[in-house]
Amino acid sequence: MAGFYQKGLKNILQKSPNDIVILSALRTPVTRAKKGAFNSAHDHELLSHVLKATLAAVPNLDPAKIEDVQVGTVLAELGGSKAGRMAAIHAGIPETAAFQTVNRACSSGLAAITGIAHSIAVGQIDVGIGGGMESMTRNYGSRAIPTQLWDHLRESPVQDARDCIMNMGLTAENVAARYGVSRADQDAFAAQSHQRAAAARSSGRFAAEIVPVTTRWCPSPETPELLEEITVSEDDGIRPTSTPESLAKMKPAFKPDGTATAGNSSQVSDGAGACLLMRRSAASALGLTESIIGKFAGTQIAGCRPDEMGIGPALAIPKLLQHAGLETGDVDLWEVNEAFAAQAVYCVRELGLDMERVNVNGGAIALGHPLGATGARQVATLLAEMGRRGEGGVGVVSMCVGTGMGVASLVVRE
Repeated sequence: MAGFYQKGLKNILQKSPNDIVILSALRTPVTRAKKGAFNSAHDHELLSHVLKATLAAVPNLDPAKIEDVQVGTVLAELGGSKAGRMAAIHAGIPETAAFQTVNRACSSGLAAITGIAHSIAVGQIDVGIGGGMESMTRNYGSRAIPTQLWDHLRESPVQDARDCIMNMGLTAENVAARYGVSRADQDAFAAQSHQRAAAARSSGRFAAEIVPVTTRWCPSPETPELLEEITVSEDDGIRPTSTPESLAKMKPAFKPDGTATAGNSSQVSDGAGACLLMRRSAASALGLTESIIGKFAGTQIAGCRPDEMGIGPALAIPKLLQHAGLETGDVDLWEVNEAFAAQAVYCVRELGLDMERVNVNGGAIALGHPLGATGARQVATLLAEMGRRGEGGVGVVSMCVGTGMGVASLVVRE
């Protein structure tokens, strides 16, 4: 597949019958774990809602044409692919479509989208759905950091091996200390994330990408039996009143003398997202060319030391640009996941990105980071914003990945 995707801006913007095109990119609202509106919802319940909406978004598509569904999930509630497969069939995707769950930690949703794109690229399928789901309310905790390990790994003489289970907050502290990211810089970045997200929400900018979800909600953990039916249509973790000054009052969350706090770190969240992809020639044959909203133009990955996993985008993005034959200035908008302000600030600085083009509607600090769903959420947010601007153009989605990785994908808006 190294030679499948076009290289150079002019070629990337051209249309080819073999392009992998995107016809729908949608997500549920993202809500706070435990306290948020999805505190009684299942991960696969959220997936079912977004898959139904994906089918409805392209009503002229016969669901029988969908050949594969890949869904990113890090903390699978029932293990394996059982719940996701059930949700897909329940949503109206025929049993003739295959199903797979994908786990590349924080980039699982983007890995699933990439997996579908690669299957199309090599001719294995013509039509597929890639996405992600996560209920951190139900599954975060011991499932996030393993407590039962082979003794030879726990006591490995290789430091990087032992660091794969380092608390993610401590990796952020390492990035801040090693690369000179101050507490003030982190709080200013976090406040901007909330302010941008609040402005986007209040102006209705998220409406095109969000699928409202009707579910059950528990108003109090003390009375879990008293469930209410609610319809959730907005992200609920955004704090419009956040300022650098208010965030500066928060205590360090991971070490007594640290700089990473609950206020300048991504929120633990619940959510789901999905993208419908197909070969352009298939879209043409099915009479769906008017439904095309974008093109998937490639993914690159890179590894780094586990104890500073947050620098991953600073490694993966240059690799992506080189592979695509692009310069930084060729990219119109960037979605760089805000796992922690420390790593996001470092990556933006290291790459020399213009913050007026980065996370223009806020990022995971304000919106939340439902691990397996975040990549799909970012693609939906990016394409919706590019469509709102009416500019077409090129966008990049990137994130750091637990255990030490970076992933970056190239998307073109049509």
